[in-house]
Amino acid sequence: MMQTSTRATLASLVGLERAGLRDEGLAVLRGVTGGLMTGHGAQKLFGAFSGPGLKGTAGFMEHLGLQPGRLWGAAAALSEFGGGALTTLGFLYPLGSIATISSMTMATATAHRGKPIWVSEGGAETPLINIAVATALALTGPGKYSLDEALGVRLPKWVVAAALVIAGAGVGYGILARPAPAEQAASEAASEAATAAPATPGGPEKASIGPATDQLAGASPVS
Repeated sequence: MMQTSTRATLASLVGLERAGLRDEGLAVLRGVTGGLMTGHGAQKLFGAFSGPGLKGTAGFMEHLGLQPGRLWGAAAALSEFGGGALTTLGFLYPLGSIATISSMTMATATAHRGKPIWVSEGGAETPLINIAVATALALTGPGKYSLDEALGVRLPKWVVAAALVIAGAGVGYGILARPAPAEQAASEAASEAATAAPATPGGPEKASIGPATDQLAGASPVS
């Protein structure tokens, strides 16, 4: 009898320990991944942390063939900043995960398309890691140390379904509406040729693409 009671007590303690570590682990995962995603979005949205701001992000979106650049730039910035903030706080689950997955999917399919997987080669290594983390959090929930848990917030299923449909439609449209690589290459070649053309006598010289786009060509603000 005493042996059975001891086993039950130990099993209970192990269960409590596992549950506590699970919630703490989720809090660490949310804090680090969500915090970095929030900062990444702030670079695009406000120009924080030496970021390009909305103007520079819009220019890069147009460079990728996403028109109008300002609309797509704002969408990327808001999804990363908002999704990261919601993930960090554990609030309005699973909207933060949906926003993160959407923006990182677009990054994978646009800025990193056709490149080797590794980040050192300009590939989608980092976006895919963010997608994996966001998916895991969507499956597990934000955990005990979250605003949802503290405030007793539970989003209705129809809200989550609507968010999934809107996000999926936006990502699908962006990928399908983007020019094919051959078309984009031809357009960029024509633009570069026009920029490099000599100025007419007595006329103003052609302006370069601009410092914002030149800077963004080396570092993608999408991922």
